[in-house]
Amino acid sequence: MFVVAALYHFTPFEDPDGLRPGLREACDQGGVKGSLLIAREGINGTIAGPRAGVDAALAHIRALPGCADLECKESHADQMPFRKMKVRLKREIVTMGQPDVDPRAAVGRYVQPADWNALIKAPDVAVIDTRNDYEVAIGTFDGAVDPQTKSFGEFPAWWQQNKAQFEGKRIAMFCTGGIRCEKSTNYLIGQGVEEVFHLKGGILKYLEEVPQQDSAWQGECYVFDGRVSVGHGLAQGSYGQCHACGRPVSDEDRAADAFEEGVSCAACIGEYSDSDRDRFRERQRQLRLAKGRDSV
Repeated sequence: MFVVAALYHFTPFEDPDGLRPGLREACDQGGVKGSLLIAREGINGTIAGPRAGVDAALAHIRALPGCADLECKESHADQMPFRKMKVRLKREIVTMGQPDVDPRAAVGRYVQPADWNALIKAPDVAVIDTRNDYEVAIGTFDGAVDPQTKSFGEFPAWWQQNKAQFEGKRIAMFCTGGIRCEKSTNYLIGQGVEEVFHLKGGILKYLEEVPQQDSAWQGECYVFDGRVSVGHGLAQGSYGQCHACGRPVSDEDRAADAFEEGVSCAACIGEYSDSDRDRFRERQRQLRLAKGRDSV
């Protein structure tokens, strides 16, 4: 059993690149794999490994400047959900492309999972899903608005085009773990929206704490690791992944003519050239060979 820790923290790093070697070493020593993004505004990512290794990696992160109160959301996986460990330097730890957005200055009012249902059922509340379209497609809260964005960076333009329909409404926002709402709620506050709320700990915390019989969640929650999706209680979900485009695929999707393992699915069948497909097939062939060697 592997511990999976999803984390983020906004704090100013003067030299984020200089922190990368220590982060990589702390993870490697504990048998931890995953992905960490580091930027001048903080750190974001998901890691997985044995209990002791994850604890050591989190201790290292909490010892970084301004990270003592870092929180994380833990779940479990039967198999290691990552193939390697990556520590990447980025401009933003979640890309919105709005230089004036600063979650350290102000964010929406946090709503605990136990209080979320009552808020989103209120008639004067509009609920907005800030995630990407392929994430929303496999699960969301009942009645939530889907901006149909392909990336988080599209959210500000979507808001400008649609804000009139939300006049006079309180806005409740949610995402997978909370980080996108840190920025999107700050953005709306900067746009003059007076009452903005967001789900504390995101969908993951809600699925962990709210019993299924009391839940307003419909479907599964996409996660950015090898499990692909989780359900109530953070149990691993039913979705696989198209390794050509990264989108989640159901059993029905895998049975479709457009699906070829590692090469295409119905959603991306028209998005790549023949040469891309040939490259994907060769990659898939190499993965099969490597898996065969590992099983010997």
